[in-house]
Amino acid sequence: MRVRLQDPVDLDAFRREARQLLANGVPPDHVEWSDGTQGSGGAELFGDAPAGGLGLFSDEPAAPPAPAGAARQPVPASFLALCADVILHRDPGRLALMYRLLWRLAHEPSLRHDPLDADMLRAGLMAKAVRRDIHKMRAFVRFTRVEGEQGERHVAWFEPDHRIVEANAPFFSRRFAQMQWAILTPERCVAWDGQALTFRDGADRRERPPPDAGEQLWLTYYENIFNPARLKLAMMRREMPVRYWHNLPEAALIQPLADAAQARSQSMIDAPATPARRIRAPLPLHLLPADRAAPASLDELRAVTHACRDCPIGALATQAVCGEGPVGAQRMLVGEQPGDQEDLAGRPFVGPAGQLLDRAMAQLGRPRDTVYLANAVKHFKYELRGKRRIHKTAAQREAEACAHWLDSEIALVQPRALVALGATAARALLGRPVAVQAERGAWLHERADGRPVFVTLHPSALLRLPDAERAAAYDSWLADLYGAFESPLGDSGRIQPAAARVLVP
Repeated sequence: MRVRLQDPVDLDAFRREARQLLANGVPPDHVEWSDGTQGSGGAELFGDAPAGGLGLFSDEPAAPPAPAGAARQPVPASFLALCADVILHRDPGRLALMYRLLWRLAHEPSLRHDPLDADMLRAGLMAKAVRRDIHKMRAFVRFTRVEGEQGERHVAWFEPDHRIVEANAPFFSRRFAQMQWAILTPERCVAWDGQALTFRDGADRRERPPPDAGEQLWLTYYENIFNPARLKLAMMRREMPVRYWHNLPEAALIQPLADAAQARSQSMIDAPATPARRIRAPLPLHLLPADRAAPASLDELRAVTHACRDCPIGALATQAVCGEGPVGAQRMLVGEQPGDQEDLAGRPFVGPAGQLLDRAMAQLGRPRDTVYLANAVKHFKYELRGKRRIHKTAAQREAEACAHWLDSEIALVQPRALVALGATAARALLGRPVAVQAERGAWLHERADGRPVFVTLHPSALLRLPDAERAAAYDSWLADLYGAFESPLGDSGRIQPAAARVLVP
């Protein structure tokens, strides 16, 4: 029996023919396969398979058992993927090999577990060669710009080892979706007009477009990125086989660059050492020079803090984050520094810690817009972990570099009292180390400007606690905040948590 495929890479047609042959019990040695590239002899024995089929290649429902030796054992799903690669191979015996494997998988189920079978090994090598050819086409296609009646197009000439043009075309349509292009090969050509792919018969090598200005630019770039110290010709020839060189414009540079590699490497060794460049300048000895005028308004303060480079943090953050709230507010709440979300939004206390603070203030009947919210450090300090920016506590010198900005902010807002949220804020406001747990919940009168400072936890400290401890800690912190808003400014006694539970709904 002779079976001829009109299209040599039509996997669906092969599946129909092979399924029908298998259902009729035709063994592999009774079938002679051919395709459209092997002459016109023979006729197609079978038409389209009837609906249903044996379900050997997919999840289609199996038809009733076929008589006379029809196969009933389904083949593994991986066989279809193998066939999708093998059918692109140029070997004329590939169709016979695929049908022979199908027959054997249906009648010898143990074959799927035999990695050393000669037929399976041969098919695997064919599939590997096809996949390698697909990769090489993606790597070695070089487009040339061509001006024509229909405008600008980019045309490339390539000579694949196997019939991979149609299988590889969707990759190029995605990769170069915004330009019109064509890839010419001796057997099959493909073009993209920005909307759809079209295919035609092969082209003559004489249709290859001449070099354009972009080719010389590419050669200049290739020559300048060539590193003679990393030259490995054997590895290069394995990754860029010599058979592709005649279609690569940069191939003409390879041998001259390789010949000069030894001399260039020696010149690099003999060259004097490059002086090390300081990446970060040291902090200035005078953090607030005498000629630096204090900002006259909050808007001016935001502008000058954004441009501040007294410490390295400013160069790495997205923007400076100054405070917000009414001028003349009764209380100014000062945190440590902006976090990731604050850095992106340019506003203080908008992340998880800010949301917890908003919740507590709502319980106390103190909306956010009645207080002024600020931070001791105006830029976000972080370290990268993958794509995430993880908060990192500001060092003492970095906090000191921001101290004059905080003082300017206090002078412009003129709050009646200050609330320090956390140790960094407390140190910035009091000018000394502060043990928050020991000194929380009381008014401290140590500032030269006479403003009392109330010390409590930063809301982020509660977020880091285990779930079992968070409720009690929140109640205690809520009591602190109640004292910060309701207790007399001269009261130095600590506020007890029970007081908040009684007075706060």
